[in-house]
Amino acid sequence: MNTGRGRARSSRRRGTPAPVRRAMEILVDRKAVDPLLLDLRGLASATDYFLIVSGTSDAHVRGMAEHLVEALVPSGGRPHHVEGLAQGRWVLLDYVDFVVHLFHPELRAFYELERLWGDAPVVAVGDSELKG
Repeated sequence: MNTGRGRARSSRRRGTPAPVRRAMEILVDRKAVDPLLLDLRGLASATDYFLIVSGTSDAHVRGMAEHLVEALVPSGGRPHHVEGLAQGRWVLLDYVDFVVHLFHPELRAFYELERLWGDAPVVAVGDSELKG
């Protein structure tokens, strides 16, 4: 997954791995709010991508997280680590090569991961760049 660090932004998008694209599609289908995919290759050693979305309530955040976990199992995707699922305020699903952050809107605004990782290229916003 750590290939192509010197490529242009459009090449990075084409190089987005299928499991990451699938996770984004699943969350968009579940009405994720403000989905954003950040390419962390070359910026972080812990993972290659952050997929950040918001839900409209704690129940929506939990529901999206639970559905994503179940939907990725048939293709061999199982999270290495899960945090926050019971509360539904900030759920972290660590798939090693990518980490999914599902937020209640208030916590997303408070932690501002997009700002903290402002040097990371935005690979996709919503589903428009993933399907094109």
